[in-house]
Amino acid sequence: MEVRSPFGADQTQESVEARRHPRFKLEVGIRVYPRGATVVRGDTVDISESGVSAILREEVPVGEIVRLEFALPLGDVELLALVRQRSAFRYGFQFVETSSAQDVIGRTCSQLAVKQSVLASDEI
Repeated sequence: MEVRSPFGADQTQESVEARRHPRFKLEVGIRVYPRGATVVRGDTVDISESGVSAILREEVPVGEIVRLEFALPLGDVELLALVRQRSAFRYGFQFVETSSAQDVIGRTCSQLAVKQSVLASDEI
């Protein structure tokens, strides 16, 4: 079964169900701190309660635990994440710690879900 995502990409029903949390478009600056290296700057693409994707200006090793810092409308976030994947300059990070940042991320995702569903319904 094909499903149309709110971002215009076709996905199979199985791939949608495989995700633990839905993704929401979010464009904010992000700082990535790899172990033993200088800060890498970039911009987020989307966020979920379990991770974030970003376009980075420099390489970060896949499989490494890094510290992420970014600002959300409900507060600043600083937490550890695993670099899960890379495709060209786009990276996928999985959050690996439970912290107060998770509360800010969860509330932001809830707000983005409402906002983006309203925008999608306006387009119909």
